[in-house]
Amino acid sequence: MAERRGRIPARWRSAGRALLRVITVWAVSSLTLLALAGLLPDFQLQSADGDSVTRTAVTAAWGAGAFGLLGALVWPLIVRALLLVPALVLGLLVFFLNGSLLLVALWLIPDGRGAAAPETAVVVAAVMSAVASATSTALAVRDDDAYRRRLYRLADRTRPRAARAGAEPVPGTVFLQLDGVGHRVLCDAVAAGRMPTVAEWLATTHALTPWRTDWSSQTGASQLGILHGSNEDVPAFRWYEKDTGRLMVSNRPASAVELQRRAVERTGDGGLLTLDGASRGNLFSGGADQLALVLSMAARRGRRNRSRSGYFAYFSDPANAVRTAGSFVAEVLREMVQSTRARLRRESPRVSRGGLYPFVRAFATVVERDVVVAAVMGDILAGRTAVYADLVAYDEVAHHSGPQGRDTDQVLERLDRAIALIAKVAEHAPRPYRIVLLSDHGQSPGETFESAYGLTLRDLVRVGCGLPVPRRVRRTPWGHPRTESGGASEARDAARDALRSALHRPVDDQGADGDETEAEAAAVAAARAPQPIVLASGNLGLVSFPGVPHRMTREEIDRLHPALLRTLAQHPGIGFLLVASEEHGSVVLARDGVEVPLAQLAEQAEQAEQAERADQAGGTDHADRAEHAGRADHADGGPLAVFGPGAAEAVRRTDGFLHVADIMVNSMYDPETGTVHAFEEQIGSHGGLGGEQTRAFLMWPRELTAPPEDLAGAEQVHQVLRGWLRESEGPQVPLEISPPNGRTEAFLPVDGPAVRDKNG
Repeated sequence: MAERRGRIPARWRSAGRALLRVITVWAVSSLTLLALAGLLPDFQLQSADGDSVTRTAVTAAWGAGAFGLLGALVWPLIVRALLLVPALVLGLLVFFLNGSLLLVALWLIPDGRGAAAPETAVVVAAVMSAVASATSTALAVRDDDAYRRRLYRLADRTRPRAARAGAEPVPGTVFLQLDGVGHRVLCDAVAAGRMPTVAEWLATTHALTPWRTDWSSQTGASQLGILHGSNEDVPAFRWYEKDTGRLMVSNRPASAVELQRRAVERTGDGGLLTLDGASRGNLFSGGADQLALVLSMAARRGRRNRSRSGYFAYFSDPANAVRTAGSFVAEVLREMVQSTRARLRRESPRVSRGGLYPFVRAFATVVERDVVVAAVMGDILAGRTAVYADLVAYDEVAHHSGPQGRDTDQVLERLDRAIALIAKVAEHAPRPYRIVLLSDHGQSPGETFESAYGLTLRDLVRVGCGLPVPRRVRRTPWGHPRTESGGASEARDAARDALRSALHRPVDDQGADGDETEAEAAAVAAARAPQPIVLASGNLGLVSFPGVPHRMTREEIDRLHPALLRTLAQHPGIGFLLVASEEHGSVVLARDGVEVPLAQLAEQAEQAEQAERADQAGGTDHADRAEHAGRADHADGGPLAVFGPGAAEAVRRTDGFLHVADIMVNSMYDPETGTVHAFEEQIGSHGGLGGEQTRAFLMWPRELTAPPEDLAGAEQVHQVLRGWLRESEGPQVPLEISPPNGRTEAFLPVDGPAVRDKNG
């Protein structure tokens, strides 16, 4: 009884503090409403004949209270009803929906004393929500219990999950992927003071290492390997599959779910997050049972399809909705200002940043970031064992603004604040958390291939095949004056002469819009069938001939299109080609007639690795070993030497894929400037070999076992992360890869077969 009497005063004190906070927020909101009524001409809280100060204050209090209740009770229902609305549209609707709630609140005021024009209501509602949120947060910060409850509410959690009785809480793990942030970019940002949270961790608790990506240095391949342990047969971001006739694109739902299905079938394992895991903002689920904004979920069929459910937890709080919507608008304006400044300054390289891009950027840098961060906060407060989240803001901006510069510096600063917020929330979690930072690839700068040479890769392939091309290609010299030497010009002219000789006709006798007759076009198609499919993945290009069911060899291509391989290999913007050969297996082709069997390059790579191991035994440090390996590759004189250590092995692995293209094309790479030429409209690109795009990073708490020094490939990163999860509490994922069986499908995020997209 005495113990019960001791608890009652504490409960009353807690209830009293909560009531005081409610009254304070209500009062501040009422004062805000009064101030806005005095400032805005189309907003009033008095009758037409005027009211006393007391009466006006009561009206303001009534309106503020009604608006607060509507926000708490009605707003979540509105957001849930709009889950099927695209997130971009939902973000723009937030202001208008909130303004509508204010109009309803004013309508509820007795005697009709509240009135506002619709456009004014939008402004008043936004200010009211922001003030109420700021006041509530300021009051809660002084009370740890209240602050913790507010975090639970913002993250859509009512209470943490109970820990096991009699057991100390074991650490959970949060993996935060900073999409596209290369190792050098991170180090430079830390040195410049743009990421103070990361800098503090590196100085006290964390360690950092680079890791080398696969040839396909892009999120689809890297994240599939990291989350599911296998990225076999993912040759690029997009590729054509001859056996199925499908165009696979990593960021399309139908392709994502198929890639995940194949990985699960290949490994027999659901993924990194199969035990009490959460996947947030990723392309793939990783086997997690808690999913939000996961692309492979979007291909689900049935009632379990909740691909947008992650938005509800965040936007159900009107203050969150208003803050994010306001930041969204600010980001759109920021992009417009930055792109205009770049255009006025004639910055080079530069790509178009108009159309819908400002809104796409705002979604990636604001909406996606806020929703994912809130979801991670909720997972931490719920005490989940493993969380993997992808923050894509930097990657999106770097594609159009370049990997380094004022635009991306601002994004890195905001990412650092998001990391700090997650770390702060972890202090209130029911278990300790280890936060691991990593990236899936970097980015390499450079002018686009089309901007540098006046034609696209597709144009160049069609020229080599003798197919009609636009007039602009005929008028454009094959090589940029700033990058083309005299020898390159001679090689270019020789290739063009060889082309004309092979085809017995001019390269382009047709107009830009295909002015030839249908009969002529049919004749060309018949003579030169099958026409190639040309796809771009950053600075990696893929050429496939869909009419041939197997992978074509060099000899077959030469018979069908005698000038194609020479045209591509001799171009100054092309670094090397990979093609199969009936005589030599697979070969790597480059300028000046260079042709080296891939097996020979692999042997040279093995010799370089042996030299590196010898250096290691002799006590040479890691940086010197990497430099020595690079010098060894250059000494071999092979066409892959310039692309650095590991290039030959990466190419050899891709050569063994079932769906490797008939011709794999990697752009040139200048080691002095670190630049490449993307075959897409990107001045910061990734997807192939060359420069910082293949040097991602991994940053981990030092209490965990350090990864191997020469960390190469996403599949090896997966093994490292698996090991760290085991260190926390026994096996978090299967210790051995089990053979595929009928239960494999249980790990897939689909109830039925994937729905094909418009490209198959």
